Amino acid sequence: MKPITLITGASSGIGTELARVFAAHGRELVLVARREDRLAALADEIAASGRPRPTVLALDLERRDAVSSLAAALSSREIEPEIVVNNAGFGLSGAAAALSRDEQLAMIDLNVRALTELSLTFVDSLARHRGGILNVASVAAFVPGPGMAVYYASKAYVLSFSEALHWELSSRGIRVTALCPGPVQTEFQARSGMKLPRAAQMLELPADRVAAIGYDALMRGERVAVAGTLNGIAVFLRRFMPNAVLVRVFAQRM
Repeated sequence: MKPITLITGASSGIGTELARVFAAHGRELVLVARREDRLAALADEIAASGRPRPTVLALDLERRDAVSSLAAALSSREIEPEIVVNNAGFGLSGAAAALSRDEQLAMIDLNVRALTELSLTFVDSLARHRGGILNVASVAAFVPGPGMAVYYASKAYVLSFSEALHWELSSRGIRVTALCPGPVQTEFQARSGMKLPRAAQMLELPADRVAAIGYDALMRGERVAVAGTLNGIAVFLRRFMPNAVLVRVFAQRM
């Protein structure tokens, strides 16, 4: 079967930029998201640049049968992942007890369950091609997040899971990298309802820069890639602050 790079959440933001970066490095792509029109436009753009036109699959990864449907669609086209990029995800801002439970469980389905299933479903093909997995986490993974409790917890899972897989799958020649961006101006912020305080705006990076950092880190086989120098410093300093202090700081910020 022909090897491809599978990218979820490719219809906007970091996912779109990751598609552009991987395509620019000669990777043939399969783009997955709910909005087929946006995926098609991105595929047309990549094809117009002289690269192979990506395969577009419109899927809602919150569905329990989404990954099995995706695997069947790839098999029918005689293609298989060499690289899996788990970028799809969303957040919600507000107190967990006040937000919709259904929406928060849907967030867990996408940010945690679907990412886990996609990371494990294609291990054999990743090993055949000595490829890798790039899981998009967040600097939120390193701290508790009052005001976005479920989202922060979901990204902590992504980081922990990815770090463990990095070691478990290395013997099979599979690279696993957790990409941890800070704030990025994308549709994510609008959907989450999050408003950044002025201090946090200093940590913002453009989506294309985050995507380039993620691609380079995966190719180097890095375990964790914190995007941006200031974000790296913040993550380093976090280890000297107990969670009891961090919870109060974040609760006041939110």
